[in-house]
Amino acid sequence: MPEHDDATDVPWARARALARDAGRPLPRQHRELHDALGHALAEPLTALTDLPPFDSSAMDGWAVAGPGPWRLRAGQALAGTEPEPLADGVAVGIATGALPPPGRAAVLRREHGRVESATGLLVDRTATLPEPGRDVRKRGQECQVGEPLLPAGTTVTPAVLGLAAAAGYDRLVVHRAPTVELLVLGDELLDSGAPRGGRVRDALSPMLAPWLRCGAELIGRRRIPDAAEPLHEALRDSTADVVITTGSTAAGPVDFLHATLAELGARLLVDSVAVRPGHPMLLAELPRAADGRVRHLVGLPGNPLAAVAGTVTLAAPLLDALGGRAETEFQQATAAADLRGHPRNTSLVPVELRSGAAAPLPFGGPAMLRGLALADGFAAVPPGGLRAGDAVRVIALPHSRA
Repeated sequence: MPEHDDATDVPWARARALARDAGRPLPRQHRELHDALGHALAEPLTALTDLPPFDSSAMDGWAVAGPGPWRLRAGQALAGTEPEPLADGVAVGIATGALPPPGRAAVLRREHGRVESATGLLVDRTATLPEPGRDVRKRGQECQVGEPLLPAGTTVTPAVLGLAAAAGYDRLVVHRAPTVELLVLGDELLDSGAPRGGRVRDALSPMLAPWLRCGAELIGRRRIPDAAEPLHEALRDSTADVVITTGSTAAGPVDFLHATLAELGARLLVDSVAVRPGHPMLLAELPRAADGRVRHLVGLPGNPLAAVAGTVTLAAPLLDALGGRAETEFQQATAAADLRGHPRNTSLVPVELRSGAAAPLPFGGPAMLRGLALADGFAAVPPGGLRAGDAVRVIALPHSRA
């Protein structure tokens, strides 16, 4: 492979756009609510009912009718039951979420009421007349039937599942999640214990695997030795929609990825990106699977921070597109301090967000993880850097997307 030339690197924003354009949303499928988490809505979520679906008490206390004091009626108005009407001057205990008695009932909060021991009458300690409908959640206050709630492309989070259930859904129409296989390359990697004998711990597998599960189905994770034949077989035989490799993206003596892709007839879409860290990353279209599916490969650098930079640059946009997710939005922030930049390339700087200000974290070298462990995201610093107070775009780390 010829010596690397920065002039041929794809600009960082362009590389992200190419990665997203390479993916087309995978087929739609119906999933039960409990099985839809992490998928993206394939159609807008609209309300199947009014929310709240009926008037209900907003507080624990008493349902009262007319001016007080009130005579207490036996029993309680509880959620899931239909209470009898109240005559003026009568009250009944009521629980949060319960239907108020029909008519002109109001709710007297428990902390505002007192039952006099001598008379057994309920009095309002605030000495105010409860207006009909006070402390009652009105039907349709949040939304009405048919109202759009969430657009297609929204990732199904636990909160989305709760909203869907409240709105009357048993199943959701979502896109199939892309399948991913993670291939970690390198003879120097250890699976346990402290580094020794010139070998280091594999930090990429425990870090990347859970990130890839944020919106993708991880179907395999394998260690591949530094040899051409095992790598060729792994790429040829993988059934995943996307193969993620770590290492072997440069031109070192045991970097076989480029040659292997050429042998397989893969088509390079991105080959090195104008970003630091992580510029020797790549995106390729692999030969189609036996069933005709399009397959892709994202080659990440072997250094830990560089690999995460490659994940947010190429892997995340591709997986989002395949999963039908809306494009990730940058968070706008202000640089809390000077952010050093590369002379020609975009720099991805781990930052902590504090009240809208992005503070750079130490230990942000390509092979370092201390800064990343505390980071809320990467500040995308343009060539030349930024001064304190300048506007900066921050892209979230993969773990905060789902």
